[in-house]
Amino acid sequence: MSLSTLRGRLIEHLEPAATWTADRAPVHSDFDLNPGADRPERSLRPAAVLIPVIAGPGGATVLMTRRSDSLASHTGQIAFPGGRLDPGETVVDAALREAFEEVALDPALVEVLGVGDAYETGTGFLVTPVVGWLSATPATTPSLDEVAEVFEVPWDFLMDPANHRRDSYDREGQPRRWYWAMTHERRYIWGVTAGIVRALRTRLYGEDEAPGRATAEDAA
Repeated sequence: MSLSTLRGRLIEHLEPAATWTADRAPVHSDFDLNPGADRPERSLRPAAVLIPVIAGPGGATVLMTRRSDSLASHTGQIAFPGGRLDPGETVVDAALREAFEEVALDPALVEVLGVGDAYETGTGFLVTPVVGWLSATPATTPSLDEVAEVFEVPWDFLMDPANHRRDSYDREGQPRRWYWAMTHERRYIWGVTAGIVRALRTRLYGEDEAPGRATAEDAA
C-alpha cells in the first residue's frame, strides 16, 4: 500500500477528532479476551495515546517507546506516548502534550488524522488513540524519568494479523489472563498497547479470518 493510499484510508476510517466527546463508551477492552473475568462497575478515567505514523522512504513506520525501568508501574513496557487527560483537555490536546513531554515530539510536526476506538484498561482508564501523520522521522529526546528508548516499528508488521497472538499468564487463585501480544526484533509488545494496535487494525481492515494463535513462549 502506498503512503498516499494509507493516509487516505486512515482519514476515511478514523473518527474525525473534532467529533470526539468525553462521554464515549469503550469499544474494546482488556476484558475482550477474558469474558469470564469480573468487570467492575466504575467510572473510567479518560486518557489518550498518540500513534505517530511516519511516512518514511522505505514505507510507513510507527513511533513507539520503551518505558523507563525506574517507573513505579509498567516498567520497561512498550507503549505509545500518552497519559491521562488534564482538566479541560481533549484527547488530541493530551496526546500531543504527552508526546512532547515524553519524547520532545514537536506538535507542529503532527498532522492529526483522527481518533480510533476507545479502549478500557484493566486498571480503569478509557484510552483513546489519536493517529497522527508525520512526513519524516522527527527529532526526539526521551525524558529519561519516563522513557528509556524511542524507536520505530514498520506499519505493515503491526497491521499483519499473522504477527498477533494470544498470550497468557497465570495468577495464583485467579483465572488465567489472556492478552494480545506481538514481538518485533526481540521487543515484546503486549497488553494495552497490543490491544490498541489490534483494535486499530480491525477498524481499518476488518476482522481477520484466522484468530491469533495462543502461545506463552514470549510471556515469561
